[in-house]
Amino acid sequence: MLTLHQHPFELLEQQLRAVERPASERVPAAEVHETNEAYVISLELPGVDKASIDVKATDRSLAINAERRQPSPEDPSAETKRSSLISEFRYGTWSRSFRFPGGIQREGLEAHYRDGLLTVTAPKAQTLTTVQVQVEA
Repeated sequence: MLTLHQHPFELLEQQLRAVERPASERVPAAEVHETNEAYVISLELPGVDKASIDVKATDRSLAINAERRQPSPEDPSAETKRSSLISEFRYGTWSRSFRFPGGIQREGLEAHYRDGLLTVTAPKAQTLTTVQVQVEA
């Protein structure tokens, strides 16, 4: 029940703070597809500045790090200052790692970021499946 001195959203804010978000909400959603030539990873990164995205690869894995920064404080004057009533946006650093069944060509990686969606194409490594060895006497 609200009293005259309670903020109308106070009860809702208390409930939101009391409920811990599951770990799955703390990482960006991803899709991984395989073609004959490459692995294609799509990652949802809404509100992330392109400069904060870091993509690193090893022979068989890919690590993607990104940061969504909180907006800088506005002008401190009383006329333009705002206070949040509800804030459900998640700010901070995210990291996702992907391991592939086969090797990837690190030199051929391509990454594109548009409309909050990061798409990374990792070409498959061209490896020989058989090797002939000369037997010496």
